[in-house]
Formats: sequence, structure tokens, C-alpha cells
Amino acid sequence: MTPKAELPAHAVSVRDLQVAYGEGDDMRPVLDGVNFHVQRGDVTCMVGGSGCGKSTLLKSIIGLVTPRSGTIDLLGHDVLSMEPEEREPLLRRVGVMFQYGALLNSLTVGENVALPIQMHTNLETSLITELVRTRLHLVGLDDTENLMPTELSGGMRKRAALARAMSLEPEILFCDEPGAGLDPITAAGIDQLLMSLNRNLGTTVVVVTHELLSIERLDGGLLMLDGGRVAYSGTAREAREAGGAGLREFFHPG
Repeated sequence: MTPKAELPAHAVSVRDLQVAYGEGDDMRPVLDGVNFHVQRGDVTCMVGGSGCGKSTLLKSIIGLVTPRSGTIDLLGHDVLSMEPEEREPLLRRVGVMFQYGALLNSLTVGENVALPIQMHTNLETSLITELVRTRLHLVGLDDTENLMPTELSGGMRKRAALARAMSLEPEILFCDEPGAGLDPITAAGIDQLLMSLNRNLGTTVVVVTHELLSIERLDGGLLMLDGGRVAYSGTAREAREAGGAGLREFFHPG
């Protein structure tokens, strides 16, 4: 029997990443030599002040922004060296929950969740319908498949966006500000869902956030960006006890 290939330990590994917007005299550096990695099966929060490069880093990893230099290893593949047609099957193994949900208002909730499955598989309609119901059940949205996004509350839209992000059973899930604009109870429910996905499905979860309570609840790794560089990389617990000025100001504002 041929031995099963061992999976790389890192779900994401970024080395010497440089990203800038504009050209010539108008060029604005955003990321300046970023290095970090995320272990498979971990939960990691990506934090930092406004404009520090969090969203740009996330977009670079998933291929929405092209870096000027550096390397990005995603699920064992060098993303930046891949041709677009090679990158597509890799990105099917990745789920993204955008900050404002990014649901299509012209489609029902069920159609939104079904869209990635329809685009990337040849499954029969009846099976897709069952998968959609399963994904919605996973996030506590039973019997909502025929509702329109405009009929959902803010928290329900975030849950529907999470169901769509999980539609293809990704190995890694990126979430951009999942608790933004939600009341504390609803935000806590989103965090609990993310922890459940990590614990029960083994999904690697990377969360861009500035919510201190979310960081405490998720209680995993922490990457802090400051001025386009990594100011801290370690665990959230260690970060709260560390003596660096940036960490003190972040965890104890004012």
C-alpha cells in the first residue's frame, strides 16, 4: 500500500511579503516585509489599527491583490508562482466570509449558498438542495433558504455568508470582521460558530478583527500588524501579558 502523503504543517506561510498601491511618486507601501504562518487546525486572529494592512494581507493570500515581492504558501502550494488555471482548484479549498456578507440581493438565501456548489461541481440539483439545507442548519438558519437577504437581520446575514463560505467544505476559512456592526450577543454567537467549525470539522480559521471580546473568546493565535510590518506573532494569551507598547495600547485602549 502506498503511504499517504503527509500534509504540510502550515495552512498559510507568508515570507517577506511586500505590497504597495500606485506607481512611481504615487506609490504607497502597505505591507513591508511581512512574515508569519498559521498552523493547520488553528484559529488565528489578525489585528492592528485602521490602515495597517490587515485586509490587504488577506486579499493577497486569496489572490485579490498581487504583491510586489515575497512568497505565499497556501495549503502547501506557492500561490504566486501558479497560473490562474492552476490556482482555481486550490482556492476551492478556501472559504471567505467577507466583512458585510456580500450576499447577492437578487438571489434567495438558498441560491446564495448554492452558488459556489453549482459553479464548481456537477452535482444534481436535488443533492445541492440537500447540501444547502445542511450548511444552513450548521449555522442555525433552518427554513431560511427561500428568504431574500433583505429579509434577514444583520446577524442572520452574517450566518448566511458563513454558510456560503463553508459550502464547499473548505480546509481554511478566512473571515473579515465577522462581528462588525453586530450587537454583543449576536457577535458572540458568530464566534461560537467559528469555534464549533474549528473544533468539529478541523477547519483552520483566520479572523481579521479589532473586537477585543472576539479575540478573547476565540483564544487562539494572534498576529498584530503595525505600519505594514508584523509587530507581534504568538498566542492571544501571551499577547495580553506582553509588555510592548503597541500591545498594551491595543488591549487597554485609553
